[in-house]
Amino acid sequence: MYGGIEAGGTKFNCIVGRGPGDVVDQTRIPTSTPAVTLAEVILFFRPFCEAGKVRAIGVGSFGPCDLRRRSPTYGFITSTPKPGWQNTDLVGAIRSALSVDVTLDTDVNAAALGEHTWGATVGTLTSLYLTIGTGIGGGLIVDGKPVHGLQHPEMGHIRIPHDRGSDPFPGSCPYHADCFEGLAGGPAIQERFGRGAEELADEDPFWDLEADYIAAAVSTYVLVGSPERIVLGGGIMQREFLMPRIREQVVRLLAGYLRHAALTDQIDAYIVAPGLGSMSGVLGAIALARASAPEA
Repeated sequence: MYGGIEAGGTKFNCIVGRGPGDVVDQTRIPTSTPAVTLAEVILFFRPFCEAGKVRAIGVGSFGPCDLRRRSPTYGFITSTPKPGWQNTDLVGAIRSALSVDVTLDTDVNAAALGEHTWGATVGTLTSLYLTIGTGIGGGLIVDGKPVHGLQHPEMGHIRIPHDRGSDPFPGSCPYHADCFEGLAGGPAIQERFGRGAEELADEDPFWDLEADYIAAAVSTYVLVGSPERIVLGGGIMQREFLMPRIREQVVRLLAGYLRHAALTDQIDAYIVAPGLGSMSGVLGAIALARASAPEA
């Protein structure tokens, strides 16, 4: 079997199994300090590792992370804005305590891989998973593998059109102010209204603005990455009325420039919800572990 960890800013989801239809055990651990959180993670996995039942553990983590295997800080969470977690040796702590191979990628890359392996993008060569929640990020799959480069993509921090006349909010990102995440992520909504997205009424006019911002970013990703399918996940996308608004706006923004049925009359099948629901990330971590330690 394999272990999977979806390391999030509010909780660590941990799982042991082989895939969606074969989950042996799972737990959720609140994200507190690195020492406390990782101690609980290790406690969960230790019986399985000591019994030789877990071959490898995959971790999909919030970031930024150092994914360069030859780097002296490989496996570290680096310049994250989450207090207390900067320069945390995530992989090293787990590997040394459990004596198994540990593979790290971003949380959105893991979710993208989970959807590609078992979910909404099975059968595609190129796909995008975008999460809209406490943070905003994206994972691009090309030829079955998450895209890496100089570091890893940070799709939540692109610039999108911001009309300060209609939206004077300056943005909440501590690095870029009004980037995509700074305008449309959970903390941005909290700053705008003094309450979380879950407390906004469905009829609040802000949701049209939110859909516009998401659609602007999605249109950019379509033009740059040309994914065969796009999955929109995350807590904010639990508002089901957002999806049709985003699709409609993407079609409008692309304006017929890219002549493909997927971007016009088949848009409902092109921009979709996660096939694995809320399990995309943690099951994607299992997929990471499987890739690092293939079946014998």
